[in-house]
Amino acid sequence: MPTVDHLFIGEIRILEPDGHRTGLFKEPVSRALARRLGLVGDHQADRRYHGGPEKAVHQYAPEHYARIAERFPAAAVHAAPGGLGENLASAGMNEQTVCIGDRYRVGEAELEISQPRTPCWKINQRFGERGLSKFIMEQRITGWYCRVVREGSIECGAAISLEARPNPDVTLDRFWRVVNQHRPPPQELLALAAAAGLTASWVKRLRDRAAFLSRT
Repeated sequence: MPTVDHLFIGEIRILEPDGHRTGLFKEPVSRALARRLGLVGDHQADRRYHGGPEKAVHQYAPEHYARIAERFPAAAVHAAPGGLGENLASAGMNEQTVCIGDRYRVGEAELEISQPRTPCWKINQRFGERGLSKFIMEQRITGWYCRVVREGSIECGAAISLEARPNPDVTLDRFWRVVNQHRPPPQELLALAAAAGLTASWVKRLRDRAAFLSRT
């Protein structure tokens, strides 16, 4: 059974050299309270793209950092848990082992995987590597967001138990394999859109793309 290996929260900081505000920088904590809108004490600079009930908790697989450091050795100093702004890290939970809609008991809280994370340009700036976000997307090591189904305390070392898996065929890895294709089969996009628990905005994007590809 996986456990909470790392917990992180962060304040808004300035991303140099352009002075953009970001919540990408996180600090480790031993305990955090999970609320519907996220972990208490964690902050996001742009709530259009981060945070809120559908992106309350960001989880990232800690084993991916070795791949990032190997590909971008100059940025290896940042390639450690918390470096990509995640709140939660647990060895063995990655895009090949978790599915959209999974519900996990994490300490007192219950989390539901709502969507994959889409890496943005701020990651490149944080690491000082122009192609990092593209690499993360191409390698399908993006991490994912969770909604908080049941509020409660989460502590480092707490067990993470799978409570429900409504979409056993829709791993995060499969999700990106389909979405990243130039012209994915419309029926595969619709199958992803039908996954229970997927964020409504992603459902619309997938259905709209499937309709477009069916017409062209």
